[in-house]
Amino acid sequence: MTELERDEEYVTGREVVGPGAIDEVAIATAPDFEPAVEAQAGATPPSARVLSIDALRGFDMFWIVGGDDLARSLCAWWGTPQAKELNEQFEHVDWAGFRFYDLIFPLFLFLVGAVLPYSLAKYQGTDGSKRGPLLRIARRVLVLYLLGLVYSGLLNFNFPMRMTGVLPRIAFCYGAAAVIFLFTTVRARAILFAAILLGYWALLALVPAPETGKRGDYAKETNLAGWVDRHYLPGKIFDGYYKYGDNEGLLSMIPAVATALLGVMAGTWLRTDRNPWLKVVALIAAGAASVALGYAWGEVFPIIKNLWTSSFVLVAGGFSLMLLGLFYAIIDVVKLRGWAFFFVVIGMNAITIYLASSFIPFDRIAGKLLGGTARIANGYSPGLRDVILAVGVLALEWLLLLDLYRRRIFLRV
Repeated sequence: MTELERDEEYVTGREVVGPGAIDEVAIATAPDFEPAVEAQAGATPPSARVLSIDALRGFDMFWIVGGDDLARSLCAWWGTPQAKELNEQFEHVDWAGFRFYDLIFPLFLFLVGAVLPYSLAKYQGTDGSKRGPLLRIARRVLVLYLLGLVYSGLLNFNFPMRMTGVLPRIAFCYGAAAVIFLFTTVRARAILFAAILLGYWALLALVPAPETGKRGDYAKETNLAGWVDRHYLPGKIFDGYYKYGDNEGLLSMIPAVATALLGVMAGTWLRTDRNPWLKVVALIAAGAASVALGYAWGEVFPIIKNLWTSSFVLVAGGFSLMLLGLFYAIIDVVKLRGWAFFFVVIGMNAITIYLASSFIPFDRIAGKLLGGTARIANGYSPGLRDVILAVGVLALEWLLLLDLYRRRIFLRV
């Protein structure tokens, strides 16, 4: 049997993977997440890997580490009006609204929560001391936050620097969701989820924006969350497309926890002993209802990713629920798994490739290897150069992850 065949057996579920290091960061820093086992229909053992979650995480990371560049280069190469419209889906909305690209980060946070019922189930609801799991959670939060600072340039010693970002938000949401899971019931989590969304709405709708004195001021330049970031956020505000506040600012951290909590509730539902198809239908139906409610709420509380508004939580969370239901149906219920291998390789080392893409010049390496081919191809079909180089970057990243996967090397925190 070849090594590739053994890898394929992993994703088709024909073989139980032996003990080894599991990427605890890439699975949302979940402690004690055991090797993959074949889950029985219905109830999922607490330590069983749900392959659809790994694959969906890999699907999500695919767009973060280069899939977006490939999609944009393909749209530019096609050059049709339809391609131009499609290309817009791979750019963030300037302010209010929702596109596919606005789903990427909240989907990851959703999956951070979805694995917690599997990884923390043995601690939740017990009468014994929770000191051990709380220390493990705290350690993961701290390391993730420090990695985020390194990603932002901590080792350059160029202060002040940005103190927030993608990894710090993941760290905060993971820590909050994990603690909530340990100490609450299913009903309490649902109530807390609704309370966070309603409370955040009340905060932005009822507290006057300091610069205008206007309640419900959701303007990019003068909203309350942006004002808080400009006056109270330590360090440097991210100077990207939202310069009036931080994309991962202080107030918006609160509803981001609700996104992770929605994932916790989805993961809890998947662990029940209900019929697998009932799980699928419920996830997709709940997702559709969440999207509809989010768009309806958006009429009075706009869907704004930078503010992580409550309506945005519902819309992004709804699409996340539907994607999880779809992946779960295909991979874990119907068991069509071979196609998922590409995404599982990425999903098993998600944080690894996120950090590596910042430090390893994959684009320059792809240019060295494929520059001549891309230039010749571009002469025959203008725009094809960028497509070839984007494919090259993704191929290099995936081959690196494949090598780590085959060696069973996964980043641990």
